[in-house]
Parts: sequence; C-alpha cells; structure tokens
Amino acid sequence: MLFETKTYRNSLSNERFQSFVIQHETADLWIGIDPGSFQKEMADIALATLKSVLDELEVYAASNPFFKKSLKPCSVQDDAPAIIRQLAVAGEKAGVGPMAAVGGLLSETVGRALLENFSIGELVVENGGNLFVKLQEPLVMSIFAGESPLSGMAGLEILPEQTPLGVGTFTQADSSPMNFGKADAVMICCKEAALADALTTGFGNRIKKAADVENVLNRTEHVPEILAAVLVCDDQIGIRGEFELKILG
Repeated sequence: MLFETKTYRNSLSNERFQSFVIQHETADLWIGIDPGSFQKEMADIALATLKSVLDELEVYAASNPFFKKSLKPCSVQDDAPAIIRQLAVAGEKAGVGPMAAVGGLLSETVGRALLENFSIGELVVENGGNLFVKLQEPLVMSIFAGESPLSGMAGLEILPEQTPLGVGTFTQADSSPMNFGKADAVMICCKEAALADALTTGFGNRIKKAADVENVLNRTEHVPEILAAVLVCDDQIGIRGEFELKILG
C-alpha cells in the first residue's frame, strides 16, 4: 500500500511483472502480468471492460444522482445493475457512500475480465491504491504511511493460496471528498476489492488521532469479510489478520 500511486507502481515494475496502463475519463489503472502470460490483446480487453463499467455507472447516476453524491449508505432497487448493487452493499457494510467502493470495483472487474479471457499466472490491477491481486508466489506489500516514522518499515506478505483478493488503501494524503480521517495509512484485505476499498474509507474516517488506532482495530474484528487490516497514525500501528507482517530493511 502506498500513499502515492506512482510510487506504488514503481515498486511493482520489475522483472516479475510486464505492465501497461489503461485510462478512460478520470480512471487510471496500472496492470501487471507475469511475462510468461502477457499478451498484447490484454490491453484491449481491459480498456473495453473499464469503459463498459464506467458507462453503466454514468447511466445509472444520471437517473439517480443521489447515488453518486451520497457520503452515506444508500439503498438501490433490486433490479439495479449488478455493479450498482455491489457498490451499495459495500457502502452499507462500511457505513460510507457507495462511490467509496468504486476504485476497488474497477480493479476487480477489469482483473476478472482478464482472468476469464486469458490464462494468467500472476496479475495485479492497481487503481488509485486499490488492488486486485492473483499470485503464484508470495508478494510483500510495503506499507507506506506518509510522514509517519513507521512508513516503509514493514509490509504484509500475501501468499498465493490467499488470492485472488482485493486490497484497499486509505491515507491522509488522499484528496477524496470522502476522506475525513487523520490516519497516515489504512490497508484492508478482503476477497472483494470493492468492499476492501469501502472499508478502508470507513475505518480511516474513524481515526482522528493516534490514540484511536487500538479502538478502530478492535472494530475491524466485527467485520468477518476482513482478511487483514493495518492501521497507522503517527507512531502507532495496529495489525490483525491472516497475513504475516514482514520487517523491511
């Protein structure tokens, strides 16, 4: 997880992944594929999927503008498109507006489209710090936390058998209008990337000072979908879950 997207992309751009970027409207996704699986046609499938999801979202928002603007959970009709219902459910579970989940939704939808159309060993889709990950070998995800003295000192090791999964991030550097917290970093791992994204916002908003870390970490225990959680504020860090914390040099 990192508080600066380009830094994150640079940390993954090595011999392990052959990468490309797709962009549409305000969306900017970095996609890394293991070199043995990479095919140039992947970019076309990824971009077509991204456009389709964004177009569907815009059509729904045009007739339901409150859905896109709400900072609180909002219900949708049973016959709403699947992606709309997925955003609404994620927002409801996290106690935030449905659009707080859209970054993770885009990452996972594009990632799964690639997995359905190609034989892929390893895949990372990153969108604004929200990731969808499928691995064949362990991957340590460094925890960058802005001005915190703990930034870059540790990382979570994700094992192949735990993937595919979603990783959501939230930081004080996030300029999103949904950011009301003071956390230097929050990382949440779930099987669904949209939910991970929404939960990072929900829990991140609860951290106003370093003393809040322990209490907020305790709250994460009441969400069974969370596989791992990391919270950082100033010199305080809280961590729980299935993944091993690695100390970095």
